[in-house]
Amino acid sequence: MCALLSAVILFGLTSSASAQTPTDSVPSVVVQRVTERDVAPQFKYIGRVEAIETVDLRARVDGILEEQNFQDGADVLRGDLLFVIERAPYEVVVQQRDAELAATRASLVNAEADFERKSTLVERGNIPQASVDLSRAQLGIAKADVLKAQAFLRQAQLDLGYTEIRSPITGQISQSTYSVGNLVGASSDPLATVLSMDPIHVTMAISEKQLLDARKQGIDMDNPPVEPFLILSDGSEYSFRGEFDYLAPQVDRSTDTVIGRAVFPNPRRILVPGQFVQVTVRHKRREPGLTVSQAAVQQDSRGYFVLVVDRENKVEVRRVQVGPQIDANWVIEQGLASDERVIIRGLQKVRPNEQVNPVEQAEG
Repeated sequence: MCALLSAVILFGLTSSASAQTPTDSVPSVVVQRVTERDVAPQFKYIGRVEAIETVDLRARVDGILEEQNFQDGADVLRGDLLFVIERAPYEVVVQQRDAELAATRASLVNAEADFERKSTLVERGNIPQASVDLSRAQLGIAKADVLKAQAFLRQAQLDLGYTEIRSPITGQISQSTYSVGNLVGASSDPLATVLSMDPIHVTMAISEKQLLDARKQGIDMDNPPVEPFLILSDGSEYSFRGEFDYLAPQVDRSTDTVIGRAVFPNPRRILVPGQFVQVTVRHKRREPGLTVSQAAVQQDSRGYFVLVVDRENKVEVRRVQVGPQIDANWVIEQGLASDERVIIRGLQKVRPNEQVNPVEQAEG
């Protein structure tokens, strides 16, 4: 009885192993069908945030820095008084120039009276014509002296005005380069920098091929049918869409790219000049297209390819031409047909022409 039981068990194990061998030899893979849907083609770039306006505040006259009327990093308005350079020396010069102007005006009055008097005398024959000519010349000199004195006074007033440095734009100011008490002048470094923060620019490099394709399609690059949006460093999407406002008129020979620029609202100051962001440029209009999961697309030295499972559940290597990425999918421009099955998981377990056990996964 024991021998019979052992034989039955051994037969059962042998039969079970024999039955499992064909199934175990066929690897299981997860596949997804190629989907046709309306897509908005998009392209991704690395962008840099730049202030629309950047102004270096510089001293235009020499003197001791007497006042700093802001906190480093504060918001400032156009016209705000930011720095004051010592005014006293320039006020003295204004007073001197004002006095000089008064003196030249007095000389002019005297010259005019002398010319009128001599003009009357020469008509009576009491003085020679040469005296009148000399008086006329002196009158001209007196008038010129007044103009020169006015110019000197105007320059002195300008210099006095330059002792007050005001913000020419609304924005955020940097840290001050000099503290109060330092000697500054026209040759000094900028005292500080003001940057406009809202709205703000993002620049990116657009490939020459993409630009050429757009031109061929008749796209108006001054009003392109695309909308840029941003992905921040933490992976989140920036809440405001942008608009293109500039495209460089020439290609950069070193990179074969054209600089494009978009403007974005920045009311909460999330975007900071110098910051890198991912710029996704998406077409406003949608067009039919084939998409597959990014997990299905592989790349080698010859380009992109996918592994297709045919009707007989055999693996086929298919070369494809990919378009832009849409979320977690690639747009396939050539090489696949709608409803074909591509492997998205288990790629490392299969070889071309090998039979597989496909497990279908819905898109999403």
